Amino acid sequence: MTVAITLALLLALLAIGIPVAFTLAIAGAAGLLVTGGPTLLHGILESAPLSTLDSFEFITIPMFILMAQLLTISGIADNLFDAAAVWLGRTKGGLAIATAITGAAFGAISGSSTASAATLSSTSIPAMMQQGYERKFASGVVAISGTLAMLIPPSIAIVFYGLLSGASIAKLLVAGVMPGLVVTLAIILTVKYLVFREPALAPSKQSYTWTQKIESLKVIGPFAVIFTFVTGSIYLGIATPVEASVLGAFSSLVYAMILRRLTLKNFYEAAVSTARTTAMIALVLICAQIFSYFLTLTQSTQALIQLVGDSGLDSWLILLIIIVIYLALGCLLDLISTLILTVPVVLPIIVALGYDPIWFGIVVIVTAEVGMVTPPVGLNVFVVSKYTGIPVTDVFRGVGPHFIAHLAVIALLCFFPGIVMWLPELMG
Repeated sequence: MTVAITLALLLALLAIGIPVAFTLAIAGAAGLLVTGGPTLLHGILESAPLSTLDSFEFITIPMFILMAQLLTISGIADNLFDAAAVWLGRTKGGLAIATAITGAAFGAISGSSTASAATLSSTSIPAMMQQGYERKFASGVVAISGTLAMLIPPSIAIVFYGLLSGASIAKLLVAGVMPGLVVTLAIILTVKYLVFREPALAPSKQSYTWTQKIESLKVIGPFAVIFTFVTGSIYLGIATPVEASVLGAFSSLVYAMILRRLTLKNFYEAAVSTARTTAMIALVLICAQIFSYFLTLTQSTQALIQLVGDSGLDSWLILLIIIVIYLALGCLLDLISTLILTVPVVLPIIVALGYDPIWFGIVVIVTAEVGMVTPPVGLNVFVVSKYTGIPVTDVFRGVGPHFIAHLAVIALLCFFPGIVMWLPELMG
């Protein structure tokens, strides 16, 4: 009965618009008070902040956020897009394909989906519109390409899942590489199909000389260095995720200084933005831990596992139901909120069914990408609309075909889990 009342309180608080973090803390505290009394509640509230954040790997979050801020200052995404556009200029829909490649490359050294979407909006959409691309088509490509930063390491979303689940953050980050490439390929193939079906979406082409192509490659050097510092060092076993994140932030700082784009003002703004975002994530983790204590004390998760086990349903059918639930939640909540609400409850069920938590984490992130472009939340869609002035409804229409392609990718990862697990199993 206590569990049912606590869950009802949780849903009621969410319904009236209370932030998810505070909702979890209030509902969890109320449940703990009824279950264990004021002494137990006081002890948990006193110890939860330190026990939650007393993790060395938590440092990866502010470092990755700072790295994304510094890379935005350096303008490396603009350079990556220009280089891709030069090489793909004669290809039908080349700028749209260049946008997908830039989204993957920027995601590989950023980790922030909204930062990626904002950067691509200011870079690739004006270029596509100038060449006569249809605006719904252009904005849809940008919105979906921005989500790649959630998957390709360094990914703040993957680190957050690792902190919630206790799975190896190093393996999770490396596991995102191959699915990230698959998603990128899915975006490119969707672009090619749409342009083939309706050539007017991307009417014009532009040729470049070999001199211009070779000159454009100079941006590859800094990108390769930063990517090696972050993902390469983790994969080879040279550095831990924390060490790699520090190397990434430092190399991004040096790169911005070399380009003379770093000032005291924008460095201060980057530092303040990093501190605010990190504090928000820390608060979310603490509140989620309070609710997790309640679930543990009442053995709610164990009871749910028993219920699932007694249902007689096949494991693949249970997995399908869970994925559908994540798709539905992605339409209503942001990724962080979805993870803190579901991981403590769903992950034990997934493990009990015999699925790998690292594989499941990547599948959840890919599923969450769909939520980033699905109404009514669709955060990336609103970011693109804000930065370009294109109506939100047009951006949602433009991203529709990519929604279907993402569902196909989710099915592919479920049928062939080796796509996710291949690189982690080969790690040094």
